[in-house]
Amino acid sequence: MDTSSQQNVIAQGTKIVGDIESKGPFRIDGTIQGNIKTDGKVVVGKSGNIKGTLQAINVDIEGQFSGKLILKGTLSLKSSARIEGEVQVNKLAVEPGASFNATCSMGAVKALNNGEKTNKEAERSA
Repeated sequence: MDTSSQQNVIAQGTKIVGDIESKGPFRIDGTIQGNIKTDGKVVVGKSGNIKGTLQAINVDIEGQFSGKLILKGTLSLKSSARIEGEVQVNKLAVEPGASFNATCSMGAVKALNNGEKTNKEAERSA
């Protein structure tokens, strides 16, 4: 049985403090304080709230995120999204009404060396 295609759900009213690592996709409607690493897609619902580092391929956010986002694919912010922190993405899609208060680095995601960005030309601040 291939568990990487089954979606993990963190329901509204659930709070997790700690790190999560998975190969499959996530839907988060609860609260997570910690780091999330997945090879799948992450959807943060309107009631979802993440504080920490999120590493994934693609992420859709309707709720709140505070921390560091590192994505190999696309970050899609819905009109109800509230983002703060540092964002490294390949592509960014923002609906009108979304709050995006972050340092954003776009293009091929590269590792940081001693806190320095390696691709200064792609760096943009919102």
